[in-house]
Amino acid sequence: MSTAPPTLPADLDTGFRRLRLGAMRRLSAELLVTAKTQRWAPEEFLRTLIEAEIASRDASNARERMRQAAFPVTKTLEEFDVTTSSVKPATFDYLASLEWVRAKENVCLVGPPGTGKSHLLVALGHHAVVSGLRVRYFTAAELVETLYRGMADNSVGRVIETILRADLVLIDEIGFAPLDSTGAQLFFRLVAGAYERRSLGIGSHWPFEDWGRFLPEHTTAVSLLDRLLHHAVVVVTEGESFRMKDARSKGGRPEPKKV
Repeated sequence: MSTAPPTLPADLDTGFRRLRLGAMRRLSAELLVTAKTQRWAPEEFLRTLIEAEIASRDASNARERMRQAAFPVTKTLEEFDVTTSSVKPATFDYLASLEWVRAKENVCLVGPPGTGKSHLLVALGHHAVVSGLRVRYFTAAELVETLYRGMADNSVGRVIETILRADLVLIDEIGFAPLDSTGAQLFFRLVAGAYERRSLGIGSHWPFEDWGRFLPEHTTAVSLLDRLLHHAVVVVTEGESFRMKDARSKGGRPEPKKV
């Protein structure tokens, strides 16, 4: 004969709902039974309930931060193979510490395609989210498009401030496509707004001396780089593309789909 699961008195259930203590509402009836059976001290019962509520809220907040970050894929630092990368272990350890985010420094990853820039950029963002920080990811094209939309209704200043509520803003694929004069100015406004207030993480396959190739005005390029690099960790990635090596290891054939 099965025993009906314990239920809370209606007034307690209503109180938990009003206070939005979801985990405590779900667990308290069963925990009351356990506490009575095992003769818990009252403070132990309260401590267990509070710890459960805190853990539930932390997990919920982490999921929401991950959603708001808008990563294109999931990449982690554990998946990044430092031994086959040109990133020095000491540099990797410093980046993984996230001290640069707390110091409002920038991280600039520059190097040929396929050398781990995007993986490392997203993995650092993922690590920052798990560590309790707010992160927002864009490609350069997505960022400029977002700022253009703000300019259309004269809200670009508010859009920039909203983006900069994040502790870390990641901007990948800078220079993948050239920017027009307006796009470059909008990009500059974001970098200037973040200067010494927020950390930026950027990825580009163009060396800094070649940024004039996709930024239409030399003055804009110089002013942008001046703010971007003043407090920055610059990581130059080198070597053969990981994607090309992977393709060659498979004999140039695409990997079979898993079903």
